[in-house]
Formats: sequence, C-alpha cells, structure tokens
Amino acid sequence: MDFLNTFSSMEGTLLVLFIFCLVAICFFEFINGFHDTANAVATVIYTKSLKPFHAVLLSGCLNFLGAIVSVKLFQMTVAAGIIKLLPLGELMQLSTYENISIVLAVIIGAIIWNLGTWYFGIPCSSSHTLVGSLLGAGLGFQFIHSGSGVNWDKARDIGMSLLLSPTFGFTMAILLVYVMRRVLKQKELFKQELTNEPPPLKTRALLIGTCSAVSFFHGSNDGQKGLGLLMVVLMTFMPMQYALNSSFGDGNCEAHLNNITNILERNKAESPLEKEFNKTIETLNELKTDIASKADTTVKARFTERKRIQSIAKTIDKIVKDPEMLPNSTDRSALKDELHILKSYTDFAPDWALMMVALSLGIGTMIGWKRIVVTIGEKIGKSHLTYGQGAASELVAASTIGLSTYFGLPVSTTHVLSSGIAGSMVATGGVKNLQKGTIKSIALAWVLTLPVTMVLSFGLYLIFRLFA
Repeated sequence: MDFLNTFSSMEGTLLVLFIFCLVAICFFEFINGFHDTANAVATVIYTKSLKPFHAVLLSGCLNFLGAIVSVKLFQMTVAAGIIKLLPLGELMQLSTYENISIVLAVIIGAIIWNLGTWYFGIPCSSSHTLVGSLLGAGLGFQFIHSGSGVNWDKARDIGMSLLLSPTFGFTMAILLVYVMRRVLKQKELFKQELTNEPPPLKTRALLIGTCSAVSFFHGSNDGQKGLGLLMVVLMTFMPMQYALNSSFGDGNCEAHLNNITNILERNKAESPLEKEFNKTIETLNELKTDIASKADTTVKARFTERKRIQSIAKTIDKIVKDPEMLPNSTDRSALKDELHILKSYTDFAPDWALMMVALSLGIGTMIGWKRIVVTIGEKIGKSHLTYGQGAASELVAASTIGLSTYFGLPVSTTHVLSSGIAGSMVATGGVKNLQKGTIKSIALAWVLTLPVTMVLSFGLYLIFRLFA
C-alpha cells in the first residue's frame, strides 16, 4: 500500500523522472552485486570448492539476506552515513528538478566508473565510487549556490574507514596466515598447486563458510549504501512524506522525548558537560513545541525538525558511550533505549524500498563475476591462490565488513579482500610474491576513484541543471 501511495502521489514528468531514478539505483546496486561478487566467490570457484553456478547462487541469496537483516538488526547505520554526506536541509530549499539533477549526477557518475573498472577486470570499490559521486555533486551545489554542499565531518569519518580498512585487511591476513600455518595440521591448506578436483571435505566446508560470511556481510554493508541513496531520492520527490518517519509526532513520540528530557535533567548537574546537557534539553523543548503546534507544515520546517533530532541523537550517542558523562548506569541504559527510538524517526526506509535494493544486489551478484575472479585468483600473487590463503583472506574480510556495518561505516569489500589476498601472498612468499602490474592497477584505481567520480558527478550536475 505504501508503495502504491508513493507512485499515486505523482504524475507527468515527475513520475517519469522518479521511475528513472529508481531504475538507476537498482542498476547501480545490480552492478555493485556483480562487481563485488567475484570478491566473495573467487576462492570457492578458483579452488573448485563449489561450481560457479552454485557459488554465485549462494552468494546472491546471502547478499539479499544480509541487506535485509542488517537494517532490521542495526537500523540504517550505514545508510544514514551516506545520507548525511549531503546537507539535505539546504538542498531541499531548491526546486525539485534541481535536486533531481544532483541525484542523477550521483547515480550516473557512479554507474559509469563501476562499469568501466569491471569491464577491464580491475577490482574497484563501489563504496569509494558512491562516496566520490556524492562529494562531487555536493561540491557542484556549493559551486553554484555557495554555502556548504558537503558534510565534511561525516566525509572525514567515511574517508578514514575507507582508507584504513585495506591496511587492516593486509596486516591481519599476514598474521592469520602465519598463525594458521603453525597451528593447523592440514598441510594441504597451503599447497601451491591446486588440482582440478574439489578439496578435502573439511577444507571445502571452511572455504564455503568463509565465502558465505563475506557474501552476507557484503550485503549488510553495500545494501545499505544503495538504500541510503534511495532515501535521498524519496526525500527529493516527496520530502514531507519521507523526511521523517510517520511515527514522529504521535503521542508515543512526545512520551519518548519527555523521557529523554527527564533523564538529562536528573543528571546534568553531575556531568562535566552541563552546558551541553542544557543545550540538548533546549533543542528537545523546541522539538516538542514543533509537535504540539502543528502550525508550520512546510518542507523547511520538516527538515528543521529532522536536523534537531539528529543533533539530539548525536549528543546522546556521546553521552551513553561515556560513563563519566552519565554516571547512573540505569539512566544510561534507559537513555540508550530511547536513542534507538529517536534514531528511528530519521533513519528509516519503507519495506518496499529495502526489498527493491536487496533484490537488485542479490540478482546482480549472480552475474558478471568471471572477469574479476581471475584477477583475485591468479593475478595478485605470483603463486596461485591456495586454500589457506583464500580462507584467511575471506575471514579477515568478513570480520572487517561486519564490524564496519555495526559501527555504521561504509567499507569497501573489494579493497579489504584484495588487500587480504595480497597480505596472504606476502605471508607465504614475501613482497616478491606479488605481481607488481596487478597491484599497480588496483592501487591506481583506488587512488583515482575518488577524484574521477567527483569530477564526473560535478560535471554531470552542471549539465543536468541546465534542463532543471
């Protein structure tokens, strides 16, 4: 019903553009699926643990499941980070068509770069691609309208996660291979020459398990990126409907805001940041006044409320993580529960949107894997990938991506796994065991992705706005 209401609220040119944006986002997630799938299935296909059809089918289903489960368990932590890159309050003061220009510039710029790197078989990060496109479009907005077009604080946090995760993957893979070689008794795990027969049952189970973990956690992280982009589209076309969850403003909402206020009032005198407590209480009172008055129903007012909720949530998040700021453990636990509810007013997505993104990612996962599997299996190291190297690399990738999703940070599956494979090769034969040509290509794509996608989306925005 929500899906039908969304479409029925538009007509004419807006409806056509809206459908085009939805299709474009689905296509981006579809490309994301087949671009990154190779990273998950490369080891099981290359080591003959699973036939390609079974591997990509398993990976596709787990990508779909990961996208659904992550949103239901952790809310929209990663998606919210993607949304916060753009200053939505300022953007929504523009015309709908100009906002559509920004959205299309982001999506099309990301698609162009993802398709290009996939065509040449270069493992490239869809996360880097999307972030670069968002930054470029935001800078385009800033260039035309002045003011701030990018949330640089959030961009810095995301940039650090994208920068550090490959280093972490490389280092941890070296350590894990070192430990596995000394602890595990199955010497066949690190045989250099693979046969055309499937590995022993235990080894096969290990590789299928690690492939499954990477696929699930890839879905949990990358599915949310597409969902965040889709929510920007929904807020562009229907800001009053999607800027805030429909549960915001009801009687329960006021009760939750009062609970937060009471907890802060009780503890502010004991906190080292009493002024920050008072400022948050003031913002809470303003928000309750907004709900009570119902006088201003403009888009600007709606996004002001959204901004106030996010400001309160940011402060409370800091409070619940620091026992010194809130010594009373009972109040801290209660405030943590209220924070979860508070975030649900801004960090949400309709079920149909979640299903659409998850399906696009899952179906895309089943296609287009061949080009990059060869790169992962044979071209990163001079020696062919062994069972142990593949398992270690995927264990590192799965754990890194899972933790990143939990903390709400977008991370590159491609970079983490590729650096893990490289680390496993170094652990086996030293730096000389790496193929310099492939490493240079991957590093060049890693370095160029942000600036190229920024320029692409910046230029596309300037072109599209001519027709707005």
